[in-house]
Amino acid sequence: MRAAELVGTGRRCLFGWNGLRAVVVRRFNLLGERRPRLANMKANAELSPKHRLVLALARLLITLRHPLLVARFTRKMGYLPNPAAPQRYNECMLWRRLIDHNPLFVTLSDKLAAKDYISRVCPDLPLPRTLWRGSDPDSIPVALLAGDVVVKANHGCDMNVFVSNGQHDRAAIVRQARRWLARRQGRRNSEWGYWSIVPEILVEEMLPLSGGEIATEIKVQLCSGVVCHVRAEDKKIRMSRLFDPEGNPLPGRDIDYPREDQALPVTARLVDCIRQAVLIAPRIAGDLDYVRVDFLVTDERLFAGEVTVYTAGGYSTWSNPAIMAGIEQHWRLDHADFLRRPHTGFVRLYAEALLAKCGGGDPAPVHSAENRSSSAAGDVQPAA
Repeated sequence: MRAAELVGTGRRCLFGWNGLRAVVVRRFNLLGERRPRLANMKANAELSPKHRLVLALARLLITLRHPLLVARFTRKMGYLPNPAAPQRYNECMLWRRLIDHNPLFVTLSDKLAAKDYISRVCPDLPLPRTLWRGSDPDSIPVALLAGDVVVKANHGCDMNVFVSNGQHDRAAIVRQARRWLARRQGRRNSEWGYWSIVPEILVEEMLPLSGGEIATEIKVQLCSGVVCHVRAEDKKIRMSRLFDPEGNPLPGRDIDYPREDQALPVTARLVDCIRQAVLIAPRIAGDLDYVRVDFLVTDERLFAGEVTVYTAGGYSTWSNPAIMAGIEQHWRLDHADFLRRPHTGFVRLYAEALLAKCGGGDPAPVHSAENRSSSAAGDVQPAA
């Protein structure tokens, strides 16, 4: 900023709020005025002065309360987020972590509780069998580790030990499991859904996944029951590919397999599995404003995998900007649990202002997948 401009700006600031607001918006964009990207999202200029003021104050308060998270976000994503009125995908994930504490997130983040949930809402979709569960790893039956199993913790991600053909070091598994039990997932990134999960260890059957043939996993991203895109992954050959809901390949790479030579080959069997996953996933997702539903792929059929509400900790990126734009165009923030619950005090004012920015919201109640599942039962077919 030139000296003359600085002096002129200072004079404007001395003469009232409009001058100060001009500096704030121009230099720091604290009011978050950028082109709306989310579904039905209004620009700040379309809001009342009261709602604009409330959203600006909420942004300041949230940023001051969570400075490390905001700083980490800025470092990772390259821009200062608006955690009070998010308009980009990663901002929405930050808002979810800080503000939207949907009790269903706890159920879906708990691997054991999520299995029960999926069994209720989609009873004809098979799940990997849980062979043992408990809080004392020393109590894992010796015979269970003699075959092909997965030892994992229920309260986080990337906590798995794969045992093939009974080859294992029991003492090492027990030590690792104890470290998992002592860990509290989600604190660093404020992934609230993990916080109240009672940690347990489970031993699960290891499925014969179709790595090198079809894929090992299919991951479906949805907003309010609408499929945005699908990601197929083959961990055996370390490849992946993105698809639209019809099973057509999409350009672009993901953060796990960023190179073009890591594009998964498209086969008729893979496309069939993707189309089947697209039919099943909305039954599990229900009307959650955003969620990722995972499936495990065997030669015979799909199995239920995990349900993820904090995808990649909120920092997912894709080389094709259309992938993220597709999620943003379907993400209805007014379908979030926070905006469907009553509040008091300033939180009520904030919720009203954010709902106004969301276009006033949808007055119709949002129903969970559990309430919708009975009408959709019987649709799951084995993979071709």
